[in-house]
Amino acid sequence: MTATTGLSYGTAPNQVISAGNGIDYAYREIGAVAVPLVLLQHFRGNLENWDFQLVDALASQRRVVAFDNVGVGGTTGTTPNTILQMARDAIAFIATLDTPQVDLLGFSIGSFVAQEIALNRPDLVRRLVLASSAPRGGAGMHGWAPEVIKAVGQPQPDPKGYLDVFFTPSPASLQAGKETLGRVYGRTADVDPPTTWATRLAQYDAVCEWGIPNHAALQRVGAISHPVFIANGDSDPMILPHFSYLLAGLIPQARIKIYPDAAHGFLFQHASEFAFDVTVFLDEDGSK
Repeated sequence: MTATTGLSYGTAPNQVISAGNGIDYAYREIGAVAVPLVLLQHFRGNLENWDFQLVDALASQRRVVAFDNVGVGGTTGTTPNTILQMARDAIAFIATLDTPQVDLLGFSIGSFVAQEIALNRPDLVRRLVLASSAPRGGAGMHGWAPEVIKAVGQPQPDPKGYLDVFFTPSPASLQAGKETLGRVYGRTADVDPPTTWATRLAQYDAVCEWGIPNHAALQRVGAISHPVFIANGDSDPMILPHFSYLLAGLIPQARIKIYPDAAHGFLFQHASEFAFDVTVFLDEDGSK
């Protein structure tokens, strides 16, 4: 992999690497420290949907790697319709990093994938950050509310729908949302291809399967023995804070923080605070 120390995520080049599963993965990385922080993206998101304000803050202390999972954006293959297969595909990408362990930051559907990676390859993960997350099998997680899927699940992405779900109606939150959109869509060269309708359908199938009420599935997450930082916005309409509290109660070494006047995009709205909290959490054991 090509080092990009000193660059901003907004200007760092998109790169491609071939993995052992025959897939060519698109990725972007900045920063430099031994244990990489691997970012797992939200529903329908690609490399462009990470706000560089957040990624740059995280990368001031460590190596940060974002990638498109199979069939997403510039990565080859067909997007799978289960979270478990997405986790296996992510593990194949992580193997290309040639490092014994990684930290994971999973956002929304990416947080589901992160849980499965930790359960299926616990030795691969050092610490885990779950943003806007829920456990598999939680009652009430079988699909999203009609107004949410209408806002973010239509054939053409809708900036207004994004603002409605990712930010609250308050002036401060909406202003943060507009600034985030400006950064996310501000890149004009070397832009990652948008996700396809086929990816949207497969990812929503995976979300719905994940959310089928299942008490036994809830018990699985108790096997995650890693230190875990769970975070959400207090007004997230996509993954309600209730589910973050539920998840925190099921994982033995979990802690939780809920950010005020914030929705699904709390980590972009509160980028400096969230990056600081993540950095403190990842550095607690004295290693990076």
